[in-house]
Amino acid sequence: MASYKPTKIQVYPKLGEKVTQDTLYWKNYKAPIQIKEFGAITNIDFSPVAPHNFAVTAFTRVHIYGPFSQEPVKTFTRFKDTAYSGRFRSDGQLLVAGCEDSVVRLFDVSGRVALRMFKGHTKAVHFTDFTSDHYQIMTASDDYTCRVWDIPNATAVTTYKEHTDYTRCGVTSKLNRDLFITGSYDHKMKLFDARLDKSVLTMDHGQPVERLLLYPSEALLVSAGGRYVKVWDLLKGGQPLVSLKNHHKTVTCLHLGSNGQRLLSASLDRHVKVYNTSNYKVVHNFDYAASILSLAVAPNDKSIVVGMTNGVLSVKHKKSPEESGESSRQTRRQPSYRVFVKGKNYVPKQDDFLVSKPVKQHLAKYDKQLRKFNVSQALDTALETWFRHKKPEIPVAVIKELDRRGTLKNALAGRDEQGLSRLLNFLIGNLTDTRFTPVLVTAAEMIFEIYHSVIGQSSVVDRHLQRLQDLLEREIDYQQDLVEVLGMLDTLFASSVSRKEVPSSGMSRTNGLA
Repeated sequence: MASYKPTKIQVYPKLGEKVTQDTLYWKNYKAPIQIKEFGAITNIDFSPVAPHNFAVTAFTRVHIYGPFSQEPVKTFTRFKDTAYSGRFRSDGQLLVAGCEDSVVRLFDVSGRVALRMFKGHTKAVHFTDFTSDHYQIMTASDDYTCRVWDIPNATAVTTYKEHTDYTRCGVTSKLNRDLFITGSYDHKMKLFDARLDKSVLTMDHGQPVERLLLYPSEALLVSAGGRYVKVWDLLKGGQPLVSLKNHHKTVTCLHLGSNGQRLLSASLDRHVKVYNTSNYKVVHNFDYAASILSLAVAPNDKSIVVGMTNGVLSVKHKKSPEESGESSRQTRRQPSYRVFVKGKNYVPKQDDFLVSKPVKQHLAKYDKQLRKFNVSQALDTALETWFRHKKPEIPVAVIKELDRRGTLKNALAGRDEQGLSRLLNFLIGNLTDTRFTPVLVTAAEMIFEIYHSVIGQSSVVDRHLQRLQDLLEREIDYQQDLVEVLGMLDTLFASSVSRKEVPSSGMSRTNGLA
């Protein structure tokens, strides 16, 4: 008796991932180190001076981590409520942070007790930062105001109340101590000059503004709010240049990398997008396990630190040249392909004795059932959840084999509501796939033929059958439209080809005789 031949699963070609220089650059990071914090991580800031420690603001404390430490080297816990926006001064000596209790606290990085406490806001302070002269602090609060504070006197120098909703973000100029920009949930961004008593420029983002970022030249401003990232030209009066919509949830943070050549944005959709700042196209993407609230990149892209809503801090360190070279050397030392196939295609000669080892054949579960002619069970096995979603070519191959045997109608008949619904769901999801259409259309026609007499007995089956019928009718309409367009194109191509008269040498023009 001949051995059973397993069902042949057709292999369909897959498009490979396009490998670019950016892909190689941004994939050259080690496995992430995950550190559990006490609450959601709302802000991360790298110190501008070596060794570039970073401050992590989470819950009621601010932790300072070393570049490669997994435990905080310094902790500030003098907050009565949730802390926000822990930021370093440009010399790395001082750190300022806001709080839910409306008090702004200033810390010496080498100490523990707050050096100054700035009181004046009436609601939570979500944004704080130093001005470029080191002696003033700019804050933005939920009381709709933004203020400039004098550090030595701990008093407010200037107060602005032009926003009509929570002011949650801002950015200070590093070139001019008097300039700063605020962003609010009233969709507006305002440029202020501390020497004047009102804003000098207003821009409308169109969504509640979550984060602002200035380019090093400070000619361009980047704003994030809603699903949009927008770029504004400040030298042209706040003219919008680019609007990006690559996230499908709210964008929460922005950062520049590669010395200003790349822009990174993170969102609640758990993705970090990397843009080329010359054309603002996405060149790479990072995926994380939870929604992202904060993002920071170390100088020279040595580390990428991400804070998430579940309190997990993810730290990725860049591989050193030695580690990258070692991995490439290990790759080169692996055996070549010809070692594995050595002797595989050897053809025995006439006087050779060939000793063949019997190969044990392992059949899949649906093949075992087909071998026993249990066609309905074989189809049920091929329609299991993993096959339906991950390997749809396997159910299609089983349906094709049943049709070849002439037993497809038997396998489709006699099904209960659950089994028929699972089959119809698979057909609806894959019928329009051009790879599977020739096989699945046959199965759909048989289902309509078998079950048309039971329509009205189950609302679930009726709904699936109606969807399948609508899908088939819509696909037929598309095919008819395509045939019409093809006919039009053939007519255009035929009319565009110039006709040439074939010369008839040696023939008389009058009587056609030679």
